[in-house]
Parts: sequence; C-alpha cells; structure tokens
Amino acid sequence: MSIITLTTDFGIKDHFVSAVKGAIYTELPEARIVDVSHEISPFHIIEAAYIIQNAYKNFPKGSIHIIGIDSELHAENKHIAVKLDDHYFICANNGLISLIASEFRPEKMVEINIHGTRGTNFPVLDVFVTVACHIARGGTLEVIGKTVTDIKMIKGITPIVNLGDKQIVGSIIYIDNYGNLVTNIKRKLFEKIGKGRTFKITARSAFFYTIYDRYSDAINFEIEKSKREEDGKKLAIFNSSDYLELAIYKSNPKTVGGASSLFGLRYRDTVSINFE
Repeated sequence: MSIITLTTDFGIKDHFVSAVKGAIYTELPEARIVDVSHEISPFHIIEAAYIIQNAYKNFPKGSIHIIGIDSELHAENKHIAVKLDDHYFICANNGLISLIASEFRPEKMVEINIHGTRGTNFPVLDVFVTVACHIARGGTLEVIGKTVTDIKMIKGITPIVNLGDKQIVGSIIYIDNYGNLVTNIKRKLFEKIGKGRTFKITARSAFFYTIYDRYSDAINFEIEKSKREEDGKKLAIFNSSDYLELAIYKSNPKTVGGASSLFGLRYRDTVSINFE
C-alpha cells in the first residue's frame, strides 16, 4: 500500500487535519499516512514547494502526496493530479508543481473532474482524499480526470547572473524554524559562475566571505570554549538540499533571535554574490 503524505497550511489548532486523516482511513483503513508539514505559511506556494521538493525524494517511489495549499476550486485554480519522478502529487494548479518539477518533466497529468459527484467546500477532504485513495488502490489518473499538458508557471524566483558572470543576484525563498534564511542560489550555479574565485556575499548589512558545508565548520574547536566566537556567530553554508543558506550558529528566534531578525531580512529580500 502506497504511503499518503499530507502538506497543508491548516495548522494544528483546528479540526481540518484530523478530518482529512479520518476520511482517508474511512475510505482506506489500511492506509499509511505521513505528515510532512501543516505549518506552511498561509497560501505560501513557494514555501510549500521548497518543503515538498526536499521531502518527497526520501519517500518510496509510488508515494502519493496531498498538498492543501491555496486549494479552493475556481476558474483560475483548477485541481490536478500529477505523476512526477515516479511519485503522485494532488494539488491545485497554482504554480506549485512548476517549482517541484524544475528538474523533472511530469510523466502524466490530469485535471481532476470528479467535483460534480461531491461537495467541494473543503476540496482537500472532499476531492483530494478520494483521488489519493483511488491511486493507492492502483487506479489510473485517467479515471479521475482529463489529460492536460500545461501547468501554471511561477516566474521571477530564479537567480540572475549579471556583470559578465561576476555577480549572482538571488532572493530569500524560505525562513526555517531557526530563523535561518534559505536563498534560491544553489551550489551548482555558484560553482558554475564562481569557478573557484574569491567572493563576497551581501545580505543587507551582513557580509560573508566563506561558505561552509556544516554549521559547526564555522567554529574553531581548537580554541578554549570560553574564548570561542560561537553563540551568535553568523555563517553561510550550502544546506542539505544544496541551497545557499545564511544562518546564526545555534540561533533561537524566541530568545536571542535568528538570522532573519538579526539581519533584518524577510521572504523575497535580495542576496547577492560578487566574484573577484
């Protein structure tokens, strides 16, 4: 039986998540459900795409991913089911899939058309659950929708290379639980443009001249602990997903603050890299 994952902006205060799980178990008692996240910022498609893109690859092939972000059905927000990289994604055609599919071409995609047989005031519960259980039983996408080839694209979040390959201009696409700032600049682009040259990363008033592979690499453990620059040290790393991330070592946004608050940076703010 395929795993069914849930990613939503529902939060955990209300009944929505448990209602969706209950509906899945009612229709498919043997289902295996995994929560990816229910704390996506409301309607934040790019944040959701970042989390899903980095989570789904760790699940077995054939897993089914329900995405409840900006999922209200209307003329400009149809529902789709997509087979991509041997996984299934059920969501609104709101641009999210274009971000997840940046490295893969969808193998099959349908516009869901079963809405007339059920209410759609809560589409994740009323429609997405039915589609997920259908796929989990071995059903084909064509039964629940008509084949389509076009998906809505989200533009304007790709880094820009300027000045004859001397500068990369990117932006913040995600702020994690520690207040760390994830940019849209990936290691592959950095190495392609940088070609081993020295560089300066500028993020408002913060500057970085080294990129580490691990957070702890920024700390000199040969120095006596009381004399180290440790708590509050700013650093840049390529995170586990190979995105450039700006961080504060062992930060706590609820007490001393994180990179976001300390650097004064938020979603979509600019980060630039200048090469010598």
